[in-house]
Amino acid sequence: MLLQIDTHSGIPIYRQIMDQIRYQILAEILKPGDPLDSVRELARSLKVNPMTVSKAYAYLEMEGLVERQRGIGLFAAELKPEDKLSRHTQLLSELLEKAAADAALLGISREQFLTLAGKAASKLK
Repeated sequence: MLLQIDTHSGIPIYRQIMDQIRYQILAEILKPGDPLDSVRELARSLKVNPMTVSKAYAYLEMEGLVERQRGIGLFAAELKPEDKLSRHTQLLSELLEKAAADAALLGISREQFLTLAGKAASKLK
């Protein structure tokens, strides 16, 4: 599992871990049944406190994105098609909100942003 942590982003580390694992599950980079790194392994590779990883995993489990198999570990969960569509929509909405906020910081007008978004959307099937 490849994750990157930005200690200067202002986003809590556990949220960064959650967001990246959530994205990997929803984008099916992590397939249903794929194992997640153990808390210790991930904490060691990211050089963070194991409690930070444990917190991220607990939230992902509450969201139903990962399943714990007692004594074995955590695995990417199988999502129902309707849940997957809802989560994909939510994920895309979050990405668009971030893009809009970045556009505002860059001084891009609403009209310019919508034009750029339209061009990007024209590449969809």
